[in-house]
Amino acid sequence: MGKKLLKIFIILACIILVLYILFGVFKIHNEILKIIYPQKYSEYVEQVAIEYELDPLLLYAIIKAESNFDSDAVSRSNAVGLMQLMDSTAEETAGKLGIKYEKEMLKDPEMNIKLGSSYFNSLYDKYENVALALTAYNAGSGNVDKWIEEETILSDGSNIENIPFRETNNYVRKILRDYEIYQNIYSD
Repeated sequence: MGKKLLKIFIILACIILVLYILFGVFKIHNEILKIIYPQKYSEYVEQVAIEYELDPLLLYAIIKAESNFDSDAVSRSNAVGLMQLMDSTAEETAGKLGIKYEKEMLKDPEMNIKLGSSYFNSLYDKYENVALALTAYNAGSGNVDKWIEEETILSDGSNIENIPFRETNNYVRKILRDYEIYQNIYSD
């Protein structure tokens, strides 16, 4: 009876040890993911997420893809800042918000996130679909409208794999993947 009890005790101890190690590894894995997928500029992101009724985790995914949280980022096409806004788009969005626009605003994290989120929100309101709003954010709403009209992509966003611009196709997929990762890491 003593050997049998000892065996059960050893087996239970091993199970507990394995579970401890597994949960410890998951915790470490999650902490590593939080470094790779940060929530930088949260004071601004959380504020505009409430203002525009957007998921802040989606905004973090957009910022990560656009600039990797580099407020001084400038693309080959001269898109600027965290959310990589073109000067004309930022100026038009600022005007709609009643903000006196100055180009220097694009490198200011608070203003860039406010303008970029407002612009994305207007695209989301238009298309009522995250994938299509992301497509328009990258390729322009004129292209998205044309692709929907030509039935290259569907108005419900269910066939984004048909986006004809490779860069935009990859962009949308990357943000949707990163958004899912953000949800897995940070959602309660």
